[in-house]
Amino acid sequence: MGLIGNVEKAAQFGPVSLAARLISGAGRQVYSDPATARLAGLKTTLCRDAALLAREVDLLLVFGGDGTILRVARQIAGLQTPLLGINIGSLGFLTAVSSDQLPHALEQVWEGRFRFEARALLEVSSRCKPRPIQQSALNDVVVSRGAGSRLIELDVHVDGDLLTRYRCDGLIVSSPTGSTAYSLAAGGAVIFPTAAVLALTPICPHTLSNRALILPQAARLDVTVASTKLATMLSVDGEVVSELAAGDCVRIRRSRRAVRLVQLAGSSFCETLRRKLHWRGATM
Repeated sequence: MGLIGNVEKAAQFGPVSLAARLISGAGRQVYSDPATARLAGLKTTLCRDAALLAREVDLLLVFGGDGTILRVARQIAGLQTPLLGINIGSLGFLTAVSSDQLPHALEQVWEGRFRFEARALLEVSSRCKPRPIQQSALNDVVVSRGAGSRLIELDVHVDGDLLTRYRCDGLIVSSPTGSTAYSLAAGGAVIFPTAAVLALTPICPHTLSNRALILPQAARLDVTVASTKLATMLSVDGEVVSELAAGDCVRIRRSRRAVRLVQLAGSSFCETLRRKLHWRGATM
């Protein structure tokens, strides 16, 4: 089993060390990347990066918050090694268990009381200067205004057909997994992560009728910058990738690659929504 974490969070020292002891105590071999091993003081088999680590193990434990899961998912995209997220952060929609549930979670894994859930990735490409862009995203791709306060203009085509020109602070194209991230904060719909759709959510649109749009997962979206004097940014899973200029076109579609997340027995997306978003009915 492999261990990888967010080395910027010192709180991971305890859970990572505990996981290594539990795995070794069960007669299983522990692998890690060098940074995580240094953080937790582990003496174990090292792999240079997440992709190599994933090729050596049958399960990868990822310690941190959703940001850590997103980073690792992009690094191992297309590999079959499943991820089990151990939440060291706060909200955590992608992390399956909290750190204090780690011993019980590992017992469930060793007893086979879990299932795999494939999560589709997005593929974003562009011929923006100074170099072409080709990246994957698990949550979302965002085209948004820079530091200025003025609205930007973005032309959107779906499968080659013009949808509209948006005047807004930006656009979010999210996978079903990403529907509970930035898209949700911008007023988008909550989507079951296994649904075969994409979501297009405008950020603060000037026209009130510009609502979130649900599209087939096979749709191809082309977002072209129409603004000529305003800074426009491209972000992938919350990380700024490039500044865009007038006329630059970003193409977003479902990737052929996916990642597999481990869902423990007894867990469900409905239960996650109730717990994470504090949904309560009159009789609950």
